[in-house]
Amino acid sequence: MSVSPAVAWATADPYATALRTGRGPLFLRRSDGWLLPLEVERWCARADPVDQAVLDRCEGAVLDVGCGPGRLVAELAARGRPVLGIDVSEAAVDHTGRLGGQALRRSVFEPLPGEGRWGTVLLMDGNVGIGGDPRALLDRVARLLCPGGLLIAETAAVDVDEWSEVQVVDSADGRTDSGGAFPWARLGTPALLRYARGWYRAGQWTADGRRFVALRSRGADNGTEPPTGSAVISSQRARTPAAGRPVADR
Repeated sequence: MSVSPAVAWATADPYATALRTGRGPLFLRRSDGWLLPLEVERWCARADPVDQAVLDRCEGAVLDVGCGPGRLVAELAARGRPVLGIDVSEAAVDHTGRLGGQALRRSVFEPLPGEGRWGTVLLMDGNVGIGGDPRALLDRVARLLCPGGLLIAETAAVDVDEWSEVQVVDSADGRTDSGGAFPWARLGTPALLRYARGWYRAGQWTADGRRFVALRSRGADNGTEPPTGSAVISSQRARTPAAGRPVADR
């Protein structure tokens, strides 16, 4: 019987252990053995200057999806901003609370507080890959945001569009717990823009080797474009639109 993504990730003991200790090593392992290192030490530290610059862009109440140990939630709370983190890991939620942030143990695909009223949703640290289905995740985020709300997503440092089954492991030889595999995606900026049909590009930037995209949801029920947006329409090839220009269908 297959294991749901939330259950598999939440019961991954290496992940919980790494968050409790604040250090790795920790990896996502594909079925072919390829390993993606996870930056546990950075996640468990305080928000760094790159994070701070992202948080400066946030609007209204902020929902941090896959908040991990809570550095961003804690920083926004310290600034006096309304913010909530969600994560399927009990260890992550507990760590966020110890830092002074508020978090719920919840999947983004489950019912959440304030649906349709969040000003900003964050998908940081590769969380644009949650669920392994970028279209479904973007559709869900659009329903969480208020009209014209802002999504800030951190994309992969390379141009990639990969969907796969992965496991959380804590050593290069692939030792795992019994949590099982779950679907995950890795997206570069061009891939994310291809999937972002119906969104408007509000910005993209690189800082200290990390890449980010800001997308704005439709501003009204009739789908009118927000004043400063540039349309993002699905495309079959990977390319990044020039500022102020749409990505056209082929």
